[in-house]
Amino acid sequence: MLQDLQQLPPDPILGLSAACAADPNPQKVDLGAGVYKDEQGRTPIMSAIKKAEQAWIQEEDTKAYTPQMGVAGFADAITKLLLGDGHPALARARTLQCPGGSGALQVAARVLKRARDDVTIWLSDPSWPNHRPLLSSAGVALQDYPYYDPRTHAVDFGALTAALNRADPGNVVLIHGCCHNPCGADLDEDQWRALAVQLNDRQLTPFIDIAYQGLGEGLDEDAFGVRYLAEHCPELVVASSASKNFGLYRERVGGVTFVTASGEQSERVRSHGASVARGLYSLPPAHGGALVTRVLQSVELNREWRQELEGVRERINAMRAALAEAMRERLNDGRFDFVARQRGMFSFLGLSAAQVETLRQDHSIYMVASSRINVAGLTAANVAYVADAVAAVL
Repeated sequence: MLQDLQQLPPDPILGLSAACAADPNPQKVDLGAGVYKDEQGRTPIMSAIKKAEQAWIQEEDTKAYTPQMGVAGFADAITKLLLGDGHPALARARTLQCPGGSGALQVAARVLKRARDDVTIWLSDPSWPNHRPLLSSAGVALQDYPYYDPRTHAVDFGALTAALNRADPGNVVLIHGCCHNPCGADLDEDQWRALAVQLNDRQLTPFIDIAYQGLGEGLDEDAFGVRYLAEHCPELVVASSASKNFGLYRERVGGVTFVTASGEQSERVRSHGASVARGLYSLPPAHGGALVTRVLQSVELNREWRQELEGVRERINAMRAALAEAMRERLNDGRFDFVARQRGMFSFLGLSAAQVETLRQDHSIYMVASSRINVAGLTAANVAYVADAVAAVL
């Protein structure tokens, strides 16, 4: 049976990193893989995480299974990180620990499928490429709504709302909570408010994927959409990740949060999430969830983590400003100023696939064919080189 399976090509993004690693050019730049990098091109372990890990290793006294809902304290800590202390929806929110944001998305989609067999989930165009295979594998129907206008490099809110006016009651709308992947253009506060009205009027359920809380404007600022919809919509599903803001990429830590009309109802929904998880991966891993919980519950470690996260955010935004300025100097116009206005790790440069290939072949600069770049791959040492190369292919 297995002899009939053919070799599949490498993942288009993960394959870029492998190709870059094999490139002998000392000036090579990897702008493809979606991981944070510091000025030395490393993905560091946060100091607060390292301290939490050392304490956990010393104190851990069993390797028994993790509880079904996750490490003790994780759900409460993540829910408060998303909603903030004192939020009126805290009493009716319930969180289930999952293996990364991807696990959270898969669990959420399968719970939505249980709730309504003919459910349709609307995705932004563009969206994270893995959204489609993750969600469709749960058996849900998918529909696109326009999101990004490449001419203005901003959210096309008029087209977005016009598309959602065609959605049927009971449909689900997946929205990036902040730091949109791949375009870097986010909804502003007024747009979140207007969207909440439309979702309620159309009887649509919001489903927020927030994988980058704290990497845009700040932990509280980036959670505005989650918190506003949790307060003003009767139901909300949130998939969150600790990969980026805690630097725990390989630990696979995430959560799915359900907000319904009451705590009792949310508890029932979470029980279905646990049932779905039992058939997918059985129980969540402990290590990463324990580190996140320890950091969020410790006053000292929480403060240290927030300071480190602020440094990550400031470096990303500084690289955005540096690239925009470098391109302005080389082109004598502001066509790349949008890079400084956007937030998070990603932006489209607006290059053709042929120009992207020329950057790789002639300059050893690696990015996906859509010209989406990971801004965190830029450093003070390479931003001028990248700007020179982009100006050359233009």
